[in-house]
Amino acid sequence: MVPDNTPVIIGVGQYSERVGEPGYEALSYADLSGRALASAIADCTADGSVAGAIDTLASIRAFEMSRPGKEPPFGAPDNIPGAVARRVGARPERLILSPTGGQTNQQYVGEFASAIAACESDCAVIVGSEAISTALALAAKGEKPDWSEKAGGEFEDRGFGLDGMMEMGLFAHGATGAIPLYAIAENARRAKLGKGLEEYRRDIGELFEPFTKIAAANPHSAAPVERSAEELATVTDRNRIVAEPYARMTVARDQVNQAAAIVIASAGKARELGVPEEKWVHIHAVTSATELELSERPDLAANPASIASVERALELAGKEMADMRYLDFYSCFSIPVFNQCDHFGIAHDDPRGLTLTGGLPFFGGAGNNYSAHAICEAVERVRVDRGSYALVGANGGWMSKYATGIYSADAADWGAERVVKVPKTANGIARSDQPFESATLESYTINHSKSGSDAVWIGRNADGERVVGNADLADEATRRIFESGEPFGAKLAVIRDERGRNIARIA
Repeated sequence: MVPDNTPVIIGVGQYSERVGEPGYEALSYADLSGRALASAIADCTADGSVAGAIDTLASIRAFEMSRPGKEPPFGAPDNIPGAVARRVGARPERLILSPTGGQTNQQYVGEFASAIAACESDCAVIVGSEAISTALALAAKGEKPDWSEKAGGEFEDRGFGLDGMMEMGLFAHGATGAIPLYAIAENARRAKLGKGLEEYRRDIGELFEPFTKIAAANPHSAAPVERSAEELATVTDRNRIVAEPYARMTVARDQVNQAAAIVIASAGKARELGVPEEKWVHIHAVTSATELELSERPDLAANPASIASVERALELAGKEMADMRYLDFYSCFSIPVFNQCDHFGIAHDDPRGLTLTGGLPFFGGAGNNYSAHAICEAVERVRVDRGSYALVGANGGWMSKYATGIYSADAADWGAERVVKVPKTANGIARSDQPFESATLESYTINHSKSGSDAVWIGRNADGERVVGNADLADEATRRIFESGEPFGAKLAVIRDERGRNIARIA
């Protein structure tokens, strides 16, 4: 018999709505989370009160609350986890508001499972939501509902968790968000492969075409439409370039109204609540890893922390990648998926598929909460396919943090090590923010927006230190080589402008 202190997932739930569709209610963040948690509690099919057994509840920070000074447009509860708990009649002793990062759900599975194994908790919940689509739709109509709420009580605010992600040098040159930062890494991979822009966009399309088929069959998808590789790769007015090499359809779709929740309990508590054992899913491994900042990575295209996380999870589970029948690699952009495929030799059309949801560009990039949806799907798969294993890879920042989980209906021995934090490497490239006169370009992107286009690059100065800058696209020769997609290895002449930016022309 499974020991009483063994952590098991006993319930999962998802909830979603699409603007304008039948039954659309324009739910707030807290209401969406409450619906998902109610669904997860119902999924337990318990005889007793699961809501009454919850002693820990972690609410995943919504994207619109993920940076200092950034406030949700319609307000939010003063105690978000408390407000969500109240919606299902739960009174947890411990309430947590998570930091930012798409890896957080997966990490919390490990944290709370460890607490249960140590008899420090009996039943814990992870729940989160995004209502960005509704917020935009209401704002466009001039409506401003009040989503604030006085829940009261105390909770543990774990902060924004932005350490290692705020690269002010890149931000100062216009690489201020995920799209341009991932694009720089993606172009570095393209340079290693020796591929032009059109060919590489075709690779991205071929990677993501199967994702669209899964998204089209998922009732919770934000964009349930099958698309061909050619459609995803072809640049049109509708599928415009947002940052080279990314066309709009192939980046994470943040306009979603989605929520997901996971209930973890001790086997003893699950028995006490009358949760049938066929509902139990065992946690065989959870690992986490932190990467160097983008501008100090020896290989701008690589993400060794994510590989180390996955490899260590497989080791803890006593399995190999070939043993994983179900896979969900975090797919906010193509490069986190490519990195796993490249390392493990997984074909882009692997019959197992590389996503369980449909992926962030098509199912939807549910902010920091996406991996909860992937875990929900993994749980549902292995419950039905007894003896199978599922691997979920969760990514945060700009490939800054990674967490991996392995799940099965097969029992896991929690007398063995199951949760590990992989040590961070210390082999970063030296960086400089001092003025310099020349550089050799390593990678770049061109941001396209309504206000115009900006080229951001990363390279090395004469001393071999990493430096960043903008390209002077008003200079014909410079513009021509950057827009060709082949500026790699170019020698740049650099001046520093009055704003402190490094402005480069082809030397």
